[in-house]
Parts: sequence; structure tokens; C-alpha cells
Amino acid sequence: MKIRWLGHASFLLESQSGTKIVTDPFDGSVGYKIPKIEADIVTVSHDHYDHNYVEGVQGEPEIVKAAGECVISGISIKGIPAYHDEVKGAKRGPDLIFVFEIDNLKICHVGDLGHLLSKAQEEQIGKIDVLLIPVGGTFTLDAEGAAAVVNQLAPRMVIPMHFKTPAVSMPIDPVDKFLEKVGGGERLESTTIEITPETLGEKLRVVVLNYE
Repeated sequence: MKIRWLGHASFLLESQSGTKIVTDPFDGSVGYKIPKIEADIVTVSHDHYDHNYVEGVQGEPEIVKAAGECVISGISIKGIPAYHDEVKGAKRGPDLIFVFEIDNLKICHVGDLGHLLSKAQEEQIGKIDVLLIPVGGTFTLDAEGAAAVVNQLAPRMVIPMHFKTPAVSMPIDPVDKFLEKVGGGERLESTTIEITPETLGEKLRVVVLNYE
């Protein structure tokens, strides 16, 4: 499968058979260029402008924005309730964690997670291969919190998201603090990485993707 970072918390996940999933599409005010992408499925972790711009996705995708389990175009998707802050949503409301099963890999996108996971949430997420996690702080987990969630879930690959870049004016931290907490990582020139169960090693790999 291919994972392409579109910026912020938005990714394009594409299966070997060509099924395309877009996570948390953003509007033009975020700072990143809105990609012209057609998708079969769009997931929305919460209804904030920088995560729910579904009209910016081309085609006629099925929208998934609720907790529960479903199968669309052969892709298993599980939505798990969480919160956008550390006080059970009192500050910023709810959040959804999504777990996708694509090409024998389990990908977890935690949206704008703002707290460490409960035991129940850990169990619902289960064993995952790739974790897509916010690291910029202020509105989500910061570097320390994100590193703690990485320890909770023990994925084989981590791709950080929702951090400060030259395109973004939000008061969030760059990715560097998170990389320090997890002992470094790889910065790719590419927006995209292709992975299979065989190419993922057992040792944690932290990959920072580029954006367009």
C-alpha cells in the first residue's frame, strides 16, 4: 500500500487494488495547498474546519465520521471514540481514532487526539503496524504525549502529522521536538512511502514525509 501525506492530518491511503482513502481533509485556511484528489472513502475524526473539508475531495466518496465498524470496498474500518483534549472533550470536543486494515496492514490514524489512551482504547485499537499521530501540541498531543502513545501502541512505523511547517501559521511545534523524544527519525524528500508487511521491520521506524 501507499501512504501519501497531503499536509496537516490529511493522508491519502491507497491499496494495491487502487482503493483510495483520504483522512481529515482540510480547507484553504490551513496553509497547505488543497490537493485535487479523487477518493472512494473519506474519514473525518471531528468537525473542525481543518479536518472536515469533505467537499474538497473529488469523486463520490463514502464519508465515515462515526464510531463503529464497517467494510467499504474491501477495506475494514473501525472508529473508536476519543477526545480532542485531556478533559474528556470539555475544551475541544470529541475525536475519533480510525483503524484501517489495508493489504494485510493495520494503519491507525488518531485524528486530533489530545490525551493518552485508556486501557479500553488500547484494546480496541489492538496491534497496529503504522501509527499516524499529531505531535505539535497546543490543540493535540505534544511531543511528550505523542511519544507516550507510541509506547502504548508499539507500532512498527510512526508517521508524525499536525506539526508546524513553513506552510502553517498555527501556534504548534515543529516535528523536531517529537523526533528528540523518540530518538530521531528519517526525513524523506517524498510525500509518499510504499510499504508491505514484508518491508516493515520489527524495530520502530519513524518517518517524516514531505508535503507539496
